Amino acid sequence: GDQIDREGRSHQRHQHRHPAARRWVPMLVALMAATFSVYLVTKGLKHVWTPSVPALATIAVLAFALSYLAAKPWVYSQSEGMENRNQGLRKLFNLPLICSAALLSFAHGSNDVANAVGPLAAILNTAQSGSLASQAGVPFWVMLIGAAGISLGLFLFGPRIVRIVGERITKMNPMRAFCVALSAALTVLVASQFGLPVSTTHIVVGAVFGVGFFREYYTTHSRRRRNYIRTHKRYQHARRGVLADQDELRRRKLVRRSHFMGIIAAWAITVPSAAGLAALIFFAVDWVR
Repeated sequence: GDQIDREGRSHQRHQHRHPAARRWVPMLVALMAATFSVYLVTKGLKHVWTPSVPALATIAVLAFALSYLAAKPWVYSQSEGMENRNQGLRKLFNLPLICSAALLSFAHGSNDVANAVGPLAAILNTAQSGSLASQAGVPFWVMLIGAAGISLGLFLFGPRIVRIVGERITKMNPMRAFCVALSAALTVLVASQFGLPVSTTHIVVGAVFGVGFFREYYTTHSRRRRNYIRTHKRYQHARRGVLADQDELRRRKLVRRSHFMGIIAAWAITVPSAAGLAALIFFAVDWVR
């Protein structure tokens, strides 16, 4: 009797996946569109119009409503006849994932290019005026150099970092990747709004860790998830004829501690190392001068 009740509750939860996806996926897409619209109005029109808080709230509500109304029928049409499993529901996140990745790329350019060209703009302004100023204008060619440098660096050295972040820290799928991209984009855009020079890479890696550690918590504390993993392990054992090591499976499926500790160490080392190297270079240049 208890087994039948458990199977019945599990069946009900599986039947509720489509309604839950149809309810939440349009809301996530609308949230992304509302945030992007507010940021574009705030930054893109700042030389023409400075919107007030009520105006920004109105723009956010309108963008949210319009995007929700546009996304809801698309989600309904995509989910019709779809297999009522996680593998089927993940397909609903393919297009939102592309949009969130584009938003994250935009946020990356809005913050990291400014971090790169800021010192150069300050140097040019000081060299031209002969004095230090609290604000410095940034010529277009300086921004172009920064954009070209970031694009070239991504082309030459980006694939390795993409593999580490996207594959080696924790196992990703479209749903998890969408959560990472959306949360990172929102964080970077808010930081850009307040003028905070943050690192997009660090934020994305932090979001990946957040998804991975939540999976560990959910796997440990969710009875339904433990039953699924136990059944999956029995299936693997019957198919391969070997008993997989549980710790190794845990490392493969969740957060890999070796990459976690390496990235934390890199965060702790790079800032003081860059500061010390800059001081040393300045000392050498000043001594030569």
